Amino acid sequence: MTQAAEDANENQPSESEEEGQAVGRLFQEHRDRLKLVVRLRMDQRLRGRIDASDVLQEAYVEALERYPDFLQDRPMPFFLWLRFIAVQKLHLFHRRHLGTKARDAGREISLNQPLPQVSSEILAAQLVGKHSTPSQTAMQAEVQTRLQEALESMNPIDREILALRHFEQLTNLETAQVLGLKESTASQRYGRALLRLKDLLLSLPGFSESQP
Repeated sequence: MTQAAEDANENQPSESEEEGQAVGRLFQEHRDRLKLVVRLRMDQRLRGRIDASDVLQEAYVEALERYPDFLQDRPMPFFLWLRFIAVQKLHLFHRRHLGTKARDAGREISLNQPLPQVSSEILAAQLVGKHSTPSQTAMQAEVQTRLQEALESMNPIDREILALRHFEQLTNLETAQVLGLKESTASQRYGRALLRLKDLLLSLPGFSESQP
């Protein structure tokens, strides 16, 4: 082998470097979606102490370490795998900062593993922010409070399905995988949850059938 060929080989990135670059590109591509996943599930007592970006930084490091195993097994689509790691990391942040008293979604939702539950407060804020009009600004706080209470009254699994499908934009198949449900069950529950949400919204001041 000539010296030029040896130099060229030395300048080629190693397999691990190539894998790291691949994870970096894919993680950046999905970063906004992952940040929303974390924000929807972060305990309100953590806000101000940490940011979703802190959770994603640890998730990125974990993804780099576990990427070779993912390539070998490919247990799920890549985004769901990243999402799983991000929510795991958020769970660890909850335990680290809030101790054993942190609410554990595994006690309330039959997931494959105990992970933080979606926040009714954040869901309500997202819905009010999306559907309210300037004329409703004065009553927005009251509407959000009432909507939050209504969301709390929903079945936790249905609340999760709304978050996964409506806000995280997961497909029905992806939602079923995340929740450990059959596709048909996930679809039926999403339909019922949407009807329930519509009834909740129409019961609040300022909302009407004509709103999106």
